Order: sequence, then structure tokens, then C-alpha cells
Amino acid sequence: MFGWKAADRKVIVSSARDFYDGLAADYHLIFPDWDASMARQATALDGVVRVRLGTGPHRVLDCSCGIGTQAIGLAGVGHRVVGSDLSPAAVTRAGAEAAARGVGLPVAAADMRALPFRASVFDVVVCADNSLPHLLTADDVRTALIGMRRVLRDDGLLLLSVRDYGRAGDNGIRAARPVCAPPQVSPTAQGRVVTFQLWHWHEDGERYDLEHFQLVPDGAGWEVRVRRTAYWALTRGQLTDAVADAGFADVSWHEPESSGFHQPVLAARRGPVPRKI
Repeated sequence: MFGWKAADRKVIVSSARDFYDGLAADYHLIFPDWDASMARQATALDGVVRVRLGTGPHRVLDCSCGIGTQAIGLAGVGHRVVGSDLSPAAVTRAGAEAAARGVGLPVAAADMRALPFRASVFDVVVCADNSLPHLLTADDVRTALIGMRRVLRDDGLLLLSVRDYGRAGDNGIRAARPVCAPPQVSPTAQGRVVTFQLWHWHEDGERYDLEHFQLVPDGAGWEVRVRRTAYWALTRGQLTDAVADAGFADVSWHEPESSGFHQPVLAARRGPVPRKI
């Protein structure tokens, strides 16, 4: 565990694994309609894959699959997908949700820094939904990216999506240091579930502790569920450099307005060798 002390309170955040183990049963409540979001995200990511690799189907590893939001959707449009995630609870649910929808999705509990797959077996590696920024050091980010490169075939494709923390010349999230994210409301059979976040920035201005709140209807009141984790607000420039240093080439960014995905997507090809640092 690690913590950060704000001026008026102490926020203790858990490991990413504990955070997602705790969130696994409720993760779908983040979306107004989870199945519709799965379909929409699969269409968007498949569009990027088609542009870079052709129609496929392709062998895809989703190395931060969570409960299967991208993995199930991509398998549903015909790709041969394997899902892995740091959280055993999340991947267990991903496999069950895929089976319930008639979709094949082999899953494994695995840290993206130590992927348990043979070299050069996948055409595409997906790491979506701001997963990479859970790694808080440059060494960990590099280790994860080199591992993703290792399991890709020659000229294979990396797809990485993150929050738009900032790019050259703009006043992005990292510069503004917001203290919260907009609330989201999801309808359920029991009533509306409200999800929101509080962000507590570290003194370095790059990392922040996140408190994730869900307000779930409970009779005439609310049950409040709180989980805590941490992120590194990596800018596009930092990510572009990190990907290149890990041995990727032909790096491009795909904007939500053109791709249809809810976050910017970095696409890159497996290059010849990582740079020595």
C-alpha cells in the first residue's frame, strides 16, 4: 500500500489489483448500457485494426481486459481474443460474461508487466481504458510495453487508450489538475446508480490518488461504495516516447471524433528492437 496526505485528509489507496477485485461485481454500473458500450467500443477499435492490419480476423490479446468490455466486443465481431488482467475477480467475471453471450474468451489472471504468453503469438495487443497509467514509474511502464512487444508478431499492432491528460501546447488535465470527474448515472432495475470520482494530486503534479464512489439505491436511501487507487497522468508526448523506447514504430494517435472510441487511442507497430536506456 501507499498513501498521500492532502491538506485536510489522508487518502489511503489500495493496489490496482485490490481496487479492481473490489470493483469487479459493480464495474458494469459505470455504463448507462454496458452491452451497447461493448458493441460501440468494439466497432471503434476494430475500425483502427482494419485500417492498420486489414479485415482479419486477428489474434488479439487484451492485457487489461477487466470484466471484458473491449475483449467480449472484439470477440463478438470475429477476432480470436484472449483476455488477461491483474484482477482475478475481474477476469473470472469476463469469462462468465462472454460465455453468457455465446462468445469464446479464454482468460488469465496476469500482471501486464509479466505476461504469461509465448513470444510473437498475437497480431494485436490492446491495453485500453486508462490501464497503463496505473503503473507509477517509468521502469514499470517500460517493462509492460516491452512485454507487450514481445508477445506481438513482427509488425504486430499495439492499441493503447488513455485519458487525454495533455498534449503539446494545450492546457490539458495535468496542467489544470481537476479535483473531480463528471458524475455518471446508470439506470438499473433497483433505480439509478451514480458514479463519480475525486482526484487528489501528488506534489509532483503528475500523479494522483483517485477515490471512486458509487451511490447505489438502498431502500429509501443510498449505499455508498468507495474504492481507491492511483494513476500517473501521462501526457501524449510521454506515452509516444515510452512506446518508441520500448521498440515500437509508426506511432499515431486516433481521436475520439474520428475513431468513435471514448478516449484517444495510440496505435503503433512492433519495431525491430527496443532502445537501450
